[in-house]
Amino acid sequence: MSRISQNALVSAIIALQGMDMQQKALLADEIFREQPNLLGSVLVLPRLGVSMQKVEFALEILFVCFKAMKASGWVWPIISEDDLDIQSRRFTAIIHFADDLNQRLRDDSMQQYFASHPEKELLAYVQSESANWSARILPEETDKYVILAALNMVNCLAFVALPESKATTL
Repeated sequence: MSRISQNALVSAIIALQGMDMQQKALLADEIFREQPNLLGSVLVLPRLGVSMQKVEFALEILFVCFKAMKASGWVWPIISEDDLDIQSRRFTAIIHFADDLNQRLRDDSMQQYFASHPEKELLAYVQSESANWSARILPEETDKYVILAALNMVNCLAFVALPESKATTL
């Protein structure tokens, strides 16, 4: 079951498109307070050789994910370093598994992965944005870290344990 509805995702995308740099800086401060490990998973990218221009793409994905989380109505726990590591290892294992398959089985495996993913809309958005971004940039080996960080955020949001009920508003 999706935790982030299509409406929450669209609302997040529209909100981010209307933000200036100062508003994005304030949003980054809010993420630092509420989801510091997600922010850290992006801010570590330069240590892996990723240019700051390319880190901006990962930040934009993080901003959309965070705004969508807020719009979802759920109370989200802090995504821990363990959550990030577990989802990273899980996704890497899936990729390695698919690498050993012939093309038809690889395609079937990826279709099954997408079909069974709890956050289909968010995953589709990040996949689409990543593909568009990849087509616009001069490719480098380190681009894989940017895309993996973005997909890891989606997987963390999809699989982190949430409380049984949504947040109540006064």
